[in-house]
Amino acid sequence: MENSNRRNLGVAVICAGVFAGMVGLSFAAVPLYRLFCQVTGFGGTTQRVTQYSDTILDQTITVRFDANTNGLPWNFRPKQREVTIRIGETTEVAYLAENIGPTATSGTATFNVTPPLAGGYFNKVECFCFTEQELQPGQTYEMPVQFFIDPEIVNVRELSKSNTITLSYTFYPLQQETAETPAAGAAKRPELGG
Repeated sequence: MENSNRRNLGVAVICAGVFAGMVGLSFAAVPLYRLFCQVTGFGGTTQRVTQYSDTILDQTITVRFDANTNGLPWNFRPKQREVTIRIGETTEVAYLAENIGPTATSGTATFNVTPPLAGGYFNKVECFCFTEQELQPGQTYEMPVQFFIDPEIVNVRELSKSNTITLSYTFYPLQQETAETPAAGAAKRPELGG
């Protein structure tokens, strides 16, 4: 009888350990998947680079812009819906965010590119999505994105007939905050005139 209780206790400890491990892995899955996508461009994730392209082609491509929020009281939109650029040319566009809520809120943006295979050739030099953003009530902020399309995209057979790429952002809230507890490391943004 005592051996049976000991075995049952051992099985219970193993099950609890497996359960705790699975919970830990589920919390780690999102950051690990995001890191994998950012490194490989998988799932339309763009690449982050520190230098501009040294090759600019005569061939053009149209980049469309999409903006969404999930759980933030912000109006968030691109300043322009699309641009047509030469492949390899560095371009800067901007998104506008306005906090229409009664308190300061902070968010972070996720992003992807469609078609997904193009993500590995969409290179961002600067982006508001690299840092957390905080907006005071009623504050509007212009957020720039500097990017270029890697000229190697023309050598990808699956993308040879695609002349349009869509860059999409979704802003998510950070942890619940109030105006008295701004996000650590989030800079206060000056309000835009107009």
